[in-house]
Amino acid sequence: MKQRTYWHLEALGRRPTDYEIATSRLLYYVGRGFEVTLPAGAWYQKHQVESPLRAADWEAFADPRETTYRKYVELQKKKELFVDGLFQSMEDTGYDRTLSAAWLTTLSRLAGPLRYAVHGLQMAAGYVGQMAPSGRIVVAALFQAADEMRRVQRLAYRTRALQATSADFGADARERWQSDPLWQPLREVVEQLLVTYDWGEAFAALNLSVKPAFDDVFMVRLGVLAQSRGDDLVARVLLSLNEDCEWHRAWTRALVQTAIESEPKNRAVLDRWTGVWSARARTALDPFHALFAETPSAR
Repeated sequence: MKQRTYWHLEALGRRPTDYEIATSRLLYYVGRGFEVTLPAGAWYQKHQVESPLRAADWEAFADPRETTYRKYVELQKKKELFVDGLFQSMEDTGYDRTLSAAWLTTLSRLAGPLRYAVHGLQMAAGYVGQMAPSGRIVVAALFQAADEMRRVQRLAYRTRALQATSADFGADARERWQSDPLWQPLREVVEQLLVTYDWGEAFAALNLSVKPAFDDVFMVRLGVLAQSRGDDLVARVLLSLNEDCEWHRAWTRALVQTAIESEPKNRAVLDRWTGVWSARARTALDPFHALFAETPSAR
C-alpha cells in the first residue's frame, strides 16, 4: 500500500480535515535540528528550544477556527467588501465634510501615528510565527500578521481620503509617532516587543499583554468615541477590524490551554511574563484613555 501524503495523521482513524493536512508537521527541523550548521541554528536553539515555554508536543495545538489559506481568503474577502462599501459610501455622500473640526483634530492626532504602532504589532506577530516550534502556531501567527497589515492599509486609506477635504490631515504622522508625548510610552513598548527574542516571551508579551489592551483601546473604545462624535462609519470600520482581533484572542487562548495541559509549570512562566508586560501596556495606553475622556463632543 502506497504511503499517503498525510501518513502522519493515520492514527486519527479517519480522513483528516483540510486544516489538519495543511498545518500538521510542517517544520522538519523540530526535534532533529537543521541539516546544515549555520549561525541561525544557535539563534533557534537559544530562543526557541531553550525557551522556558515548553510542551511535549506543540502539534497538540489547533486553531479553533481551523484557518487554512483558502478559508482565510474567503473570510477576509467578505470583510473587505464590507469595508470597501463603507469607504465608497463616505466618498459618494461627502461624509467627511459633515465631521466636526474638533473631531478631525483628534482623529488626525490618532489615525496617522496609529499605523506605525500597528506595523510594529505586525512585525512582532511575524517574529512569533518565524520562531514558533510548530507549523500550526506558525500558520496562526502569520495570518495574524496579515490581519495587522490589513489594519495598516485601512488606516492609510482613511488618512489619504480625509486629506481630500483637509489637506494637512495626518501629514505630521511620523513626527507625532516619534515625538508627541501622547505616543512615546506606546512607542517604547512596541520597540521593546521588537527586541524580545525568546519566542515564548514574545508570544506572551504580544498576544497576552500588549495586543489585547491595544485592541481594546483602538478597535473598541475609539470606535465608541467615534460614534459619539458623529463618525458612525469609522466606528463600523473599526468594528470589522476588531473581528480579526477576536480571532487572535481565540487562537491565543487555545495555545495557552495546550501549553498548560502539556506542562503545568507553563502557567507560572506565562504569569511571570504577563505580569511585566501587562503593566507596561497599561502605562503605554493610559494617555489615550485620558485623551478620549477629554475629547469635546460634536453634539
